[in-house]
Amino acid sequence: MNIKEYFSSLIEGTHSLIKGMEVTGKELFTKKVTEQYPENRAELKIPERFRATLQFIYDDEGYHKCIACKTCERNCPNGTIEIITRMVDLPNGKKKMKLDKYMYDLGSCTFCGLCVSTCPTNAIEFSNDFEQAVFRREALLKQLNYLPEKEKPAPEPKPTPAAKPVAAKPEEPKPEPKVEEFKPESKAEEPKDVQDPNVEQKETE
Repeated sequence: MNIKEYFSSLIEGTHSLIKGMEVTGKELFTKKVTEQYPENRAELKIPERFRATLQFIYDDEGYHKCIACKTCERNCPNGTIEIITRMVDLPNGKKKMKLDKYMYDLGSCTFCGLCVSTCPTNAIEFSNDFEQAVFRREALLKQLNYLPEKEKPAPEPKPTPAAKPVAAKPEEPKPEPKVEEFKPESKAEEPKDVQDPNVEQKETE
């Protein structure tokens, strides 16, 4: 390194130092903002889009929308989610796969949101509750379906449509009995060509 390169690098270093001190000097005169946590816990405002921990979405009646399709488990990049299922018998005699346990490891979650965005039924979401500090690592493993499983009432059978009344066929008129005309029996007519033999003998004589 010659003298020219030495002084040029020295000037560049001094310039960057002054620029850095300028940014630091501005912060000396700005208003200080200090969160008095946990004293201001009641007034603390956390953004709604902040991803703190995964949770199930339950309705007012205690039902969730998870169908145990395992889409979130397949899309998780580091195996944070484990879904355990079981087979149940339906009233119609068929079998169906149902959710048994939805296990979530908060300690290995990267909060990428792929599980939430790919869920076909919108059954899970990220809460903004950031207070998740624990003393044991085992406590970070959570079962999200913590409420007792409720069986949805079976759908009522559809009423059978009322049969249409069959129109009565008109009765066919009965044929009247034929009345045979009464014909009196006629007397047998005597043959006209028969002649008396005695009369013929008298003529020959």
